[in-house]
Amino acid sequence: MLHVDAIWKNLHLATMIAGYGEIRDAAIAVRDGKIAWFGVATDFPETMTADTVVDGQGCWVTPGLIDCHTHLVYAGNRSNEFEARLNGVAYEEIARQGGGIVATVNATRAASEEELMQACLPRLKNLLAEGVTTLEIKSGYGLDLETEARILRVARRIDREYPVRVKTTFLGAHALPPEYAGRADDYITMVCDVMLPALVAENLVDAVDVFCEKIGFSPSQTERVFQAAQRFGLPVKLHAEQLSDQGGASLTAKYQGLSADHLEYLSEDGIAAMAAAGTVAVLLPGAFYFLRETKYPPLAGLRAAGVPIALATDCNPGTSPLSSLLLTMNMAATLFRMTPLEALQGTTCHAARALGLADEVGTLQVGKAADFVLWRIDRPADLSYLIGGNPVVMKVVAGKCMA
Repeated sequence: MLHVDAIWKNLHLATMIAGYGEIRDAAIAVRDGKIAWFGVATDFPETMTADTVVDGQGCWVTPGLIDCHTHLVYAGNRSNEFEARLNGVAYEEIARQGGGIVATVNATRAASEEELMQACLPRLKNLLAEGVTTLEIKSGYGLDLETEARILRVARRIDREYPVRVKTTFLGAHALPPEYAGRADDYITMVCDVMLPALVAENLVDAVDVFCEKIGFSPSQTERVFQAAQRFGLPVKLHAEQLSDQGGASLTAKYQGLSADHLEYLSEDGIAAMAAAGTVAVLLPGAFYFLRETKYPPLAGLRAAGVPIALATDCNPGTSPLSSLLLTMNMAATLFRMTPLEALQGTTCHAARALGLADEVGTLQVGKAADFVLWRIDRPADLSYLIGGNPVVMKVVAGKCMA
């Protein structure tokens, strides 16, 4: 006789194992925070008993959603810049007035850990309410050791205090801080030789990222950061090919990177390199929409090469103040012409791969974490189809019901 902690019955499952992996009239059992059994209800083991049995009332169940690219922890607000741009003020003028990323850096440096925590909670709670059970949080709005550490400590605190699995990414090479103006190589030395070792010693870093772009850091500077990450055994990822083709995707693939993100200007060579390395393409339709970009990421090429395509909010104050992964899925469908299946794969199984978590989350399989969501929908495609609604009925994280 097998005893489990809980059984959910009267469900329809979208396992995401192969396509949607639909199983209608199904059940799922949980033990010790992991999936112990799932399948058609008529095949349910007669010898299985449980402490709790939940009637799913005909809901659809998917794996918990995964937001694999966010800048969730920051201070300040840049709606004034948004309004100014729409009133015709050039970005260069905004920057001269102390706006742009410098404004966020200054506000974030001035905020305490508790102030950063309180500032990010509304964004966090929006994501959790929509079925997110795994979240990536980047640093990158400190650009000095003290503030980068503070951001990453808040990320670790979210993992401890809220029902969500958090992976942290060190993005010290996000922009050049004002005090290093004209000395980008010196700043990269600081990132590699001072900041990264100190943050690793405090166990604050799960992966390392760089903004590789003409207005960011060069491929050679990016490679220095990747080599530093490699010395600590940390996986890498990259803000790549957002505004121009810098060859960042190929560089990321060279270092077996988890993901290359944005990718509007991705080349055929970059696609081939990513496919060979197994690097995930993370598309960020919120930034595409907010910046009114007209260059589309090469979906057809990525599909043809078999590159896994993930989606994320890119939640940040300057280019994607978005804290809805469901809206992100709709944007991917409407703006990029991704299918509802691709959108759901992009926020479950492929997003898990982008975080190096494919063995733990992203699909409903025996032995994986019991992170799943019950939805009041007619079919899985509704999650990309609906705009502005939230059909979550119940969220389960590590086998525990959150609603």
